[in-house]
Amino acid sequence: MDRISKETRSQNMAAIKGTDTTPEMAVRRMLYSLGYRYRLHKKDLPGKPDIFIRNRNAAIFVNGCFWHQHPNCRFATKPKSNRRFWMKKLKKNIKRDEENLMRLKKLGYKIISIWECEIGKQSVSLNQRLVKRLARSLG
Repeated sequence: MDRISKETRSQNMAAIKGTDTTPEMAVRRMLYSLGYRYRLHKKDLPGKPDIFIRNRNAAIFVNGCFWHQHPNCRFATKPKSNRRFWMKKLKKNIKRDEENLMRLKKLGYKIISIWECEIGKQSVSLNQRLVKRLARSLG
């Protein structure tokens, strides 16, 4: 049973943004400070990547651990109320992500997935990982 009313829960969930999230903004600042210039939410690509770097042919996704169910992550919790609805929705998100990544790979794009939990304390290792992956995408 949920601790708050359906109306309050609905308002809370509706307030969650899909773009310009805190993790996404942190990655964008990091990329900009490294000298990369990018496009946002490229609508003509499968999955509408959060960040697209044209000269590296790289599509970057900044995934929320809950919404995309990051495996073995403490933030990828399972909802306790309305479970059937949420499990169906989260599984659908995962399936859609997999399909979009496959389509991007077939089109020849390099894909970098960054999880919400990787941002923050581990920003040095994330910074190094981004530089390494983007350097590799030159060839």
